[in-house]
Amino acid sequence: MIPTFRQLLAAPAWGRAWVRGIAASAAISLLVVSCGSGSDQPGASGPGIHYHHERVSKVPWSIHVVKIERGRRDLELRTTLGRGASIGLGTLVDQVTGVPANAGIPLAALNGDFYEVNERNPYHGDPRGLQIFDGELVSAATDQASFWIDAAGVPQATNVLSKLAVLWPDGSRTAIGLNEERERSAAVLYTPRLGASTKTKGGREFVLERAGDGPWLPLQTGVECTARVREARNTGNTPLGPDVMVLSFGPEFVANQNAPAGVRLESGAALRISTATIPDLKGVKMAISGGYVLVRDGVMQDLKVPRSGEYKYRTVNERHPRSAIGASRDHIYFCEVDGRLPGFSMGMTLAELGEHMRKLGCELVLSLDGGASATFWLKGKVMNKPCNGDVRPIANGVVVVKKSAAAKR
Repeated sequence: MIPTFRQLLAAPAWGRAWVRGIAASAAISLLVVSCGSGSDQPGASGPGIHYHHERVSKVPWSIHVVKIERGRRDLELRTTLGRGASIGLGTLVDQVTGVPANAGIPLAALNGDFYEVNERNPYHGDPRGLQIFDGELVSAATDQASFWIDAAGVPQATNVLSKLAVLWPDGSRTAIGLNEERERSAAVLYTPRLGASTKTKGGREFVLERAGDGPWLPLQTGVECTARVREARNTGNTPLGPDVMVLSFGPEFVANQNAPAGVRLESGAALRISTATIPDLKGVKMAISGGYVLVRDGVMQDLKVPRSGEYKYRTVNERHPRSAIGASRDHIYFCEVDGRLPGFSMGMTLAELGEHMRKLGCELVLSLDGGASATFWLKGKVMNKPCNGDVRPIANGVVVVKKSAAAKR
């Protein structure tokens, strides 16, 4: 018996996801077109969004592309988290299913950033670089390039410098990380997006509560948060709650004779947290890191890669499954290329990926995670062929949603 819509809406998550998939079907019509070598025939179009599947038989390549109109009030880019509301791992399908209903109907999605892959690491699934999730800073910038939509609605991509720091009462400052593995000689700020606790061992940790009526949680970029030390702990693995952050210092940091006096603060002391970045990302609602900027101002970029046998460097000029996000004056592009599938699709080098997207019309392109992580989701289903035979749990993704009439106001 086929369930009614009322029954499905009252059902578990799978039922609600089925309903949303039907709604997405109404929002975008789909046609997969297999093309010959060198062709680029479009698939069917929906309001503001267009999908096509290109097959290049000579190499061969299988390429999936979604083109999204910029400036539409009914379409919005968002990032997703591995566990829906917290850092971790989950398939892109599960992440899309977890998009809040009030955010809109997911239409298309792509895998996101590289991440901590060691399953024995307590921070397994930690995104490697910057992520802003619905306006909230959940992961700090590193040496990777990032893509974001600025406060004026303009796509940007470059390396972002994190200036995240604790500002001590004596005027000194200490650079800190965010929601990541804390080295023994480092300092890290933890927010509830990490999960139930800091997962640390030893060191010194301050449980911070809001002081005054200034910025607090959810943590945003480009602000200063004034905090009061609710509790100072020396045991590590401090619990995280909805209204607190935890500032953690590794054992070697605390023992260093040059450590700032602030690490000896006790309950009741005040301090500030700065979330500044260069460039300034204040007001940005979505941002995600990846690998390299491949195209800027319509020009292919020279990828300065060190001579190294390290995987992330040597694979730049090898053919692998690839994903990328790009932008032109009028559109945002999601692109995924299958790979490691002889006879079907060999994958691309990063230069080949950038050149292909440039030919599509992109003036700006950022590569994302690839390999077994490369996943392209559309209208309720995974469209590509993951090289391992099935979708892989990943740290985050990028999704375009169709907003409700109320949300557009």
